[in-house]
Amino acid sequence: MKEEQRKRIVDKHRDSLTRHGYHPNALYWSSREIQEIRFRVLADIGIGCGDSVLDVGCGFADFKSWIEGQGVPVHFTGVDISPDLIYTARERHPECELLCGELSDFELENGAFDWVVLSGAMNEQLHDEGEYARRQIARMYALCRKGVAFNMLDARHLRAHDLQSVDPLEMLAYCKTLCPNCELHDDYLANDFTIYMRR
Repeated sequence: MKEEQRKRIVDKHRDSLTRHGYHPNALYWSSREIQEIRFRVLADIGIGCGDSVLDVGCGFADFKSWIEGQGVPVHFTGVDISPDLIYTARERHPECELLCGELSDFELENGAFDWVVLSGAMNEQLHDEGEYARRQIARMYALCRKGVAFNMLDARHLRAHDLQSVDPLEMLAYCKTLCPNCELHDDYLANDFTIYMRR
C-alpha cells in the first residue's frame, strides 16, 4: 500500500490503543463476542493441534489465545503493520514469532505454513477497487500448505465511505482463479463473509 495509507493505519491504531488499551475496541471490533465469532469461522477450515498458522494482521495475537483456549495448540506466527499492536502482542505472547510490517515486507518461503488466516485486516478503505486485497490473498495462498481462511465486509449489506466492503461472489470468483477448492461462508454475521481456500 502507499506510504501515506500505511502511516494513516499505524496512527489510527496508536490512537485507538491509547484510548482503549488491550481490548477488541482498540482493533475496531465492536465486541469480543463478534471478534470470536469470526475466529470460530476461520478455525473451522480445519486447523488442528500442532498445525502452523500465519495470522496476517494479527493485532494482539488474540486468535492464538482463542484457538488454544479451544484446546487446539498451534505454532503461531503473526504479522501486523502496527508497531504498537505488535509490541503489546509480544508482551502477551513472548514465545511467538511476531513480525511488524506488511506481508510483502518479509521474504517468507512459499508453503512455509499449514494455514494462513486473516480477520478484519482488509477492511481499510484504500480506494483501489480491491487490488491490494487480491495481492494479499494471492500471497497468502502461496504461503500455505493446507489452506487459507479470510474474512471481509459484505458489500451487499454494508457500504461505508471509510471501510472497504466487497461483493462476496466477485471475491469468490477471484479466489477460484488461484485455487479450485474454495468455499464461501456468509451465514454467521449480517455484514461479513469468509472464504476458505483449500489445497
